Amino acid sequence: MDILDANYGGGSVKPEDDWLFLGDPDVEDGQVDEYDLTSTPNDFNALTIFSFIESGAVKIPGFQRHFVWDIKRASKLIESLIIGLPVPQVFLYEEARNRFLVIDGQQRLMTIYFFIKQRFPKKEARPRLRNVFMERGGIPDEVLSNDDLFEDFALKLPDLSPGRPNKFSGLTYSDLDDYKTQFDLRTIRNVVVKQVKPSGGNSSIYEMFSRLNTGGINLTPQEIRLSLYHSKFYDLLTRLNLDSRWRLLLGRPEPDLHMQDVEVLARAVAMWRDGSQYKPSMVRFLNQFSHVAQKFNEEELATIESYFNWFLDSAREVAPSAWQRQSKFSVPIFEAVFAASCSLRDKGQPVALSSALVEKIKLDPVVQDSSQEKTTDTGNVRNRLKRALELVAAANESR
Repeated sequence: MDILDANYGGGSVKPEDDWLFLGDPDVEDGQVDEYDLTSTPNDFNALTIFSFIESGAVKIPGFQRHFVWDIKRASKLIESLIIGLPVPQVFLYEEARNRFLVIDGQQRLMTIYFFIKQRFPKKEARPRLRNVFMERGGIPDEVLSNDDLFEDFALKLPDLSPGRPNKFSGLTYSDLDDYKTQFDLRTIRNVVVKQVKPSGGNSSIYEMFSRLNTGGINLTPQEIRLSLYHSKFYDLLTRLNLDSRWRLLLGRPEPDLHMQDVEVLARAVAMWRDGSQYKPSMVRFLNQFSHVAQKFNEEELATIESYFNWFLDSAREVAPSAWQRQSKFSVPIFEAVFAASCSLRDKGQPVALSSALVEKIKLDPVVQDSSQEKTTDTGNVRNRLKRALELVAAANESR
């Protein structure tokens, strides 16, 4: 049995995020497509970058992954721009004319944006800011002025040597004086990429998201997925992820910084709706489902929300420990029970959940065998879903 500790499906996960059991880490196998891309370099200055973000021409869907830099790291970037040191280039994907998606460089771009706005997001507020950004398409001034969410962005830079403070430390954008124009006109190389082959798609973006990590903080697959396949479906999951009943079931009061909890929800819904068609890898399966989910209409989204609320009400009496293995939340168990319960509801059959039933499913030999090693193999996924459906159905038939 593998307990997630460092590698989460190919993304970097911090030790403090070691709360989730996934079984074997996913391996993205097989040969990727051969791509024909065009790339155009541009040198945009800081003010142009700010206006692009402010106008929505440059989309930062990855902000829903949260802004993760601290103020010291952000301050070093601003200082580098002021004094003329080179900074890493940014990659943008051209979705349409004057519409660009950030592939790599979100932290740098948002640092410039926040510095000119003279406000820096507090760490504990970033999950809430994600929802504001998602719902409003940006961060309104009334939100920026909220001291519960933001603090003033004054540069925090180390002393040059003992007794020699950095002259820029403590300055805001307005305080730059003679250096303000220098900062405004400082350029960052932006490489604009567009996919030519395969035509009619943007599959190359996922590969670029996965491989470009120049900022030093690797994206998890779900962070990539949410940026690439952003939709009303993920808007819904992001909102449902804040439900107090779900947080209690999950055993985590606060949303995960790296979106692992949103991936759990996506996996559960995908297994309910398409689990019988599952083929590895899990990354590819969830990508394909996320692509399909972009076209979900309001009725389909309402159904998913209704089933989720119904499931949480049905699971109120289930102890949080029932969903755990070795004190870690078990995704294979949760998604199997969720998919089974929703499938039975689809058929009009009654469903009642209890700690005893979830424990019975968790300890079932078939479920155990398919939930401890190679958990994302086709046979193990389908066996686990099938057996959970049988056990939930049998328990409710005897009522």
